[in-house]
Amino acid sequence: MKEDIQNRQDISDIVHTFYDQVRTDSEIGFFFSKIIPVDWDHHLPIMVDFWENIVFNTGNYKGNPMPPHIALHQKSAMKPEHFNHWIELFTKTVDDLFEGPNATTIKQRAMSIATVMQIKILNAT
Repeated sequence: MKEDIQNRQDISDIVHTFYDQVRTDSEIGFFFSKIIPVDWDHHLPIMVDFWENIVFNTGNYKGNPMPPHIALHQKSAMKPEHFNHWIELFTKTVDDLFEGPNATTIKQRAMSIATVMQIKILNAT
């Protein structure tokens, strides 16, 4: 039996494992390499802060993810199938590493965030 997500290091493991896959993914990797090349050394700690806040309410994340995603969408349309694939990869990453209430929470929140993001992006364009 796998353990549940317990701390920042567990969140970091999810984030790094997930984005290692995303970078080379044939369906969505191009968003992060060709459309808007990502500075991973800068981006990954922000993502750890974001997801740590989602699971543990730390208050570490102070940003707004919408403006960069809207800008990305304006350069290359993010379609429902892109969001669905992102959710599949994220869910699989969590499932491969953890199980328990916090693992369930992070997956549910990821689905909610992706849904809201799609709605906001469509309304912003």
